[in-house]
Amino acid sequence: MTLLDVPLIDLSGFRDGDEATRRRIADEVGRACRDIGFLVIKGHGVAPEKIKTAYETSLEFFAQDVSAKAAAGRPDPSHIRGYIGLGVESLAQLDNMAAPPDIKELFDVGPSDVPADAYHEAGGAAFAPNVWPETPSAMKPVLTDMFDTMTGTAQLLSQVFAMALDLEPDYFLPKIDKHTSIMRVNYYPSQEEQPLPGQMRVGQHTDYTAFTVLWQEAVDSGGLQVLNKAGEWVDVPVIPDSLVVNIGDSLARWTNDSWVSTMHRVVNPERTVVPTNRRISIVMFFQPNYDAVIECIPTCQGPDRPAKYAPIKNGEYLAAKFAQQQIDEEEIA
Repeated sequence: MTLLDVPLIDLSGFRDGDEATRRRIADEVGRACRDIGFLVIKGHGVAPEKIKTAYETSLEFFAQDVSAKAAAGRPDPSHIRGYIGLGVESLAQLDNMAAPPDIKELFDVGPSDVPADAYHEAGGAAFAPNVWPETPSAMKPVLTDMFDTMTGTAQLLSQVFAMALDLEPDYFLPKIDKHTSIMRVNYYPSQEEQPLPGQMRVGQHTDYTAFTVLWQEAVDSGGLQVLNKAGEWVDVPVIPDSLVVNIGDSLARWTNDSWVSTMHRVVNPERTVVPTNRRISIVMFFQPNYDAVIECIPTCQGPDRPAKYAPIKNGEYLAAKFAQQQIDEEEIA
């Protein structure tokens, strides 16, 4: 029977269990990736104290006035680092849907301590310097540490995914050892004004990442929802000490669409709780190396199941997707 709700899966046995336990967990993950493209995980290795510190530090940053936040803004549209304010991004445009801007602010962080070598220099914007605010001063060390910690969880997931796809556990590791991921803190302010028709905290979209790892704050209303295969929008449960994982477009492409990149959205809070219902999420959009070739995995094709997509380098794929999500400056002038 197809999963219609997002399952909870404990990964701790994959770290320290026997082969049978690892196989069982990989099979559970594989089923979730095929059926609904989302799962909630425990045993992920991210300490609750680190999440709490990252949350509180981010909340302190977003509580500042606009000019203080803008001082840590993105230097140019191709430099995906630092602060972006309201009205700049519409993720629904990724799926060619006309929609107003998402009701959110955000702060982006990329890899730190990037080596000054030919490989990383050729990566260009994928390894651009991070942008940090003056206040809070803890923003740089806290979010840098969180980025590195989430990287470890993503590497663990890559091994789980490999086993679920009947590959060697280290299959993905050479393709992610110089990954081009972005960690994003989303801030959804309380909505004193009525949203525009069709406007949401985040419009419906699929992620163009390989996969996404997300911590979400529990709120009274206005959270993350997934469109299941029955055509129903279902809430992604908020479970203490858990993270949410979802499959993105590039990993779906890698698996010949045997795994699904599922439409999801962040809905607006009920008007009765609007004055107090601000929300934060911390998201790792995990991406392979910029020169990793996204091509059909051997176990996902055969004589009666040919590869559906031509190979493409990850850097080229990302550049096209990122350009598609930006709101034209004339539209918000």
